Amino acid sequence: MESFNIHEAKSNLARLIESAQNGEPFVIAMAGNPIVEVRAIRPKERSPKRVGLLPELQVPADFDTMGNDHIESLFGLK
Repeated sequence: MESFNIHEAKSNLARLIESAQNGEPFVIAMAGNPIVEVRAIRPKERSPKRVGLLPELQVPADFDTMGNDHIESLFGLK
């Protein structure tokens, strides 16, 4: 594993982070003594998001026109 002093790590941080993301962890040292190890964090696998509260609920094909007769009668349109 490659080691970099703090000044060198600060100057090349973007490049070093990209390397870590590509599976090449590195160590940051102070006065030649290793102080931190940097490696990429792999995201956890997520289960597919469930849409809606009741996925088994079936929406009727005429949902957008249901109750039209009743609504029209309330407004005296029929």
